[in-house]
Amino acid sequence: MGIVNTKKAFIQLGTFLSNFTEKFNKNQILYSPFEEELSELIQQLPHHNAWFTKENVIQSLTSWGSLLRDVNLDNWLNNYNFENNQSQRVAIIMAGNIPLVGFHDFACVLLSGHLVEAKLSSNDKLLLPFLSKVLISFCPELVNKISFTKDRLTGFDAVIATGSNNTARYFEYYFSKNPHIIRKNRNSVAILTGNETEEELQLLADDIFSYFVLGCRNVSKLFVPKEYDFDKFFKAMYKYKDIIYHSKYANNYDYNKAVYLMSKFQLLDNGFLVLKEDHSFGSPIASVFYEKYSTEDELNQLLTVANEQIQCIVKQQPNPKNIKEVYFGEAQSPQLWDYADGVDTMKFLESI
Repeated sequence: MGIVNTKKAFIQLGTFLSNFTEKFNKNQILYSPFEEELSELIQQLPHHNAWFTKENVIQSLTSWGSLLRDVNLDNWLNNYNFENNQSQRVAIIMAGNIPLVGFHDFACVLLSGHLVEAKLSSNDKLLLPFLSKVLISFCPELVNKISFTKDRLTGFDAVIATGSNNTARYFEYYFSKNPHIIRKNRNSVAILTGNETEEELQLLADDIFSYFVLGCRNVSKLFVPKEYDFDKFFKAMYKYKDIIYHSKYANNYDYNKAVYLMSKFQLLDNGFLVLKEDHSFGSPIASVFYEKYSTEDELNQLLTVANEQIQCIVKQQPNPKNIKEVYFGEAQSPQLWDYADGVDTMKFLESI
C-alpha cells in the first residue's frame, strides 16, 4: 500500500498547489497555515536568490499543480512495476538553476517506493523542504523516507546527480561503484524557417525568457535560414521588454554586450536581448546564439552530431517520433514522462 498512499499524497499536493496558485494570482484570502507559509516563502525567496522572482516561482508551482493529477500519474506510472522492489536509499544531488528543478527526481524516487536523501543546491534550498512537509502531512509514513543533508552523502545505494560538465566528471569517478544517473550541461534550440506566425514567435519568446533563460529547456540557440529577417522575431520578443528592469538580468546584459563589442563581434540587439552568430549551444544570460543553415538535410546532420548537447528542439512541426522535438511554447512544459537527457529515471529506479 506504500506506493498507493504515496501517489495519493502527490495528487493531494497537486490539488494544494493548484488551489494556492489560483488564489495567489487573484489576490484571494489564504486560509490554511500551509498557504500562508508558502505565500510568505515566495516573498522571501528573492532575498535568497534574486532569480527566484515571484513570477518564476508561481510558474513552477502552477506547472506542478497541473501535472500532479491522478490521470497523469496513472498514465505515467502504469508503465512500470515497483511492487516487488525492495526500498533503496537514493541520493539526489540537485541543481538550483530554476525553482524546483530537482522535484521530478524527488517524485520519481518516492513514487517508485525508494527513499530520498537529497543534497540541495544552495540556490534552491527552501522550496522542496516546504513541499516535503506538505506531502508528509498527507502521508505521514513518508517522514521516514525523505531526508535532506548539507553534509557529505553516505550510506546510499544509488545516485542521481545533476551538475556541470566539470562536476559530472567528478560524479562519474566518485559514484562509479554505485548505480547512477549523471547529468551534464545541455541546452535547447529552436528551428526557424521564416514562415512562423506572430503567435508562434511569441510562444518562442516564452521558451527563451521563462526563468531568465537559466533552464536547460530554455532556448539558447536559434537555427535560421540564410537571409532570415529578424524583424518579426524581435517584434515578438518585445512582450518581455520589462525583463531588463531586473537588476541581475540587466547586469548580465550590459556585461555580455560589452564583452562582445570589445571583441568586435557583429551583434543584433533590441535593448534587452543580444543575438550573436555562434556555433556554440550555451549562450550567456541575456543573449541567444544563432546559426544559419542552407538545407534541412544539412541541419539534421548537424543536430545529429550535436545530439548529446541538446535537451529539446522547438519547431513549427515537431516529429512525433523524436521525443526531443516540441511545439513553440512547450519547452518549459514537460510532461511527467519527459525525462531530462532522455534517460528514463523510472526505468533506472525499477532496476536497482
